Amino acid sequence: MRIVVCVKQTAAGALNPFDACAYEAALRIPEAEVILLSMGPQKVQEMLYALTRLGARQAYLLCDKAFAGADTLATAYTLMLAIRKLKPDLVICGRQTIDGDTAQTGPCLAGMLGFSLITNVMEIVDVGENICCRTRELQEQTVSCPALIAVERICHLRLPGIRSKAGEVICWDAKDLEADLSRCGQAGSPTKVLASFQNEEGKRRCRFVRMSELETLIAEGVQRECARVPGPGAFREKKLEDVWIIGEAPRQMAETISDTIRRIEPETVGNSYASALQFARMVKAAKPEVILWGSDAWSKRMAPQVAALLQTGLCADCTALETDGKALFLYRPAFSGNVIAKIACTTSPQMATVRTLNADAADVILSLGKGAKDAVREAQEYLEKQRERDFCRWELAASRGAVDAEMLPYEKQVGITGKSVNPAVYLAVGISGAVHHIAGMKQAGTVIAVNPDKKAPIFEYADYGIVGTAEELFACLGQSSDPLQSVRCRPQKSETERKE
Repeated sequence: MRIVVCVKQTAAGALNPFDACAYEAALRIPEAEVILLSMGPQKVQEMLYALTRLGARQAYLLCDKAFAGADTLATAYTLMLAIRKLKPDLVICGRQTIDGDTAQTGPCLAGMLGFSLITNVMEIVDVGENICCRTRELQEQTVSCPALIAVERICHLRLPGIRSKAGEVICWDAKDLEADLSRCGQAGSPTKVLASFQNEEGKRRCRFVRMSELETLIAEGVQRECARVPGPGAFREKKLEDVWIIGEAPRQMAETISDTIRRIEPETVGNSYASALQFARMVKAAKPEVILWGSDAWSKRMAPQVAALLQTGLCADCTALETDGKALFLYRPAFSGNVIAKIACTTSPQMATVRTLNADAADVILSLGKGAKDAVREAQEYLEKQRERDFCRWELAASRGAVDAEMLPYEKQVGITGKSVNPAVYLAVGISGAVHHIAGMKQAGTVIAVNPDKKAPIFEYADYGIVGTAEELFACLGQSSDPLQSVRCRPQKSETERKE
């Protein structure tokens, strides 16, 4: 089997961690011919030489000034030209880059190639004429080859052997690819960053409380009725006339920019390349101004494929929208959430995935960091006790530090390299509050943080703070005579109520 692995060097000069997992996953496939493919400046050659020592026979670097400044659509186009020359059976990508955070390039590339696609891959189960993978949300999926799969952070990249030798690194420019320069780099990028500014989103006014108050605060947080969709733009007199939403989830965001909203059922878009192609034809015929998608796994898989077929821009993970009546302006976090970018799309339809809330989310998430390493068992016992009471839905989660320390499995990780969650209450125990973790939990309704260091960054993003250790916390909770007796699951709104 011939496998192309797409890799990227981050702004810090390191291999993107998701791509490291993609490379290792490819190397583990028996009798596979593994080829590395990257796009970037000449200096990326050094990284590729080092990576070939691990097992890839060749590496290709797409290097040309014409490729600079590419968004996901232009990047996917350039990679597509190279992949067509290399003719692989399978392409493996990391789920996303840690600087862009869009998770769009892989699905967009699959759409351009016409390849089968599986995203959010947690395990490659079988490889042959078909490929079978276990995914984060959709369990096992099987597709025919040629295929593209986008993997999660599921393994650790091996180290080179003492006698390992570097392979060949070949540079291709625009002429080698016979590229249409109008579709490359900045010239071919329909999404344009208009401005950027420091992200203060998610910061809260923390009130420090006693440990004995915790369960009362959890109960209040679960029962509290509050709209928690993040930051829709201000309502304006000038609005767009024809906005489509895929499913019901993006409606609240859509109402900030339009009074004329058409809901498209997800079944109309489907799950395959063929159904995406049919939907793209429908869009070309109807010519809507804007199409908004949700932030669920299905939307993030299908929207980039449709964008590739329509040759239009797609802004990812938007937290706010605004319009002047003609153009759409989109706001999204970037660089691990440190920066908010204001973006415009120069093609039509203007498309975006917008942050939406999961109606099936847990009521309370108990999330553990490295500071809770000596209290994992107590935390699990406490959580099971609450589940048995069946007052509300509880889940266990973890920070990246806790997962790296093997306290809990990767499936539990919250953050920029894990998953995003939106519970009614997020209880962070022993978590310092690194920005990449905050990015995954800031949509929570009420955040309660427990940390022995009163100056820990997590308290800047918490509604309530408890100064103390995890061991002290669970010892205190264990003494409670009737914990969380008043807690009830937050009611699920009907579709009619959501529209209102």
